[in-house]
Amino acid sequence: MSQANRRQAREQAFALLFELSFHPDSTLQDMRTIYDDEQEPPALDEFALALVQCVEENMQALDEEIAGRLRGWKLNRISRATHAILRLAVCEMHHFDDIPVGATINEAVELAKLYAEDEAPKFINGLLGAIARQEPGSEP
Repeated sequence: MSQANRRQAREQAFALLFELSFHPDSTLQDMRTIYDDEQEPPALDEFALALVQCVEENMQALDEEIAGRLRGWKLNRISRATHAILRLAVCEMHHFDDIPVGATINEAVELAKLYAEDEAPKFINGLLGAIARQEPGSEP
């Protein structure tokens, strides 16, 4: 898959996770149906689906890891967009070994520039960098 296609897939995954944050009782399948109905053409990328499923399956562990890295913040104080981006990136860092950690961090920062508040890219870069430094054999 090309880098541009992965970027688009990450945006799709972000959109689904962001929507799920407003509908906590919904399932991934519910969100896929809504997403597919709104898209032209209605195609959800396989990589996007894999990312969202990974996040959904590991949500508690992801949130615990993110919360454990926050300094002077509580998880419920960060924006939904920033939270969704962090979940995606941390999941990708831990469960998609074929993707370099540095690429994951860069893509998360780019998503933040597009969809999150002005301070989010720096915040996300710092938090993901701290997580990457704890990973054995990883280079942010």
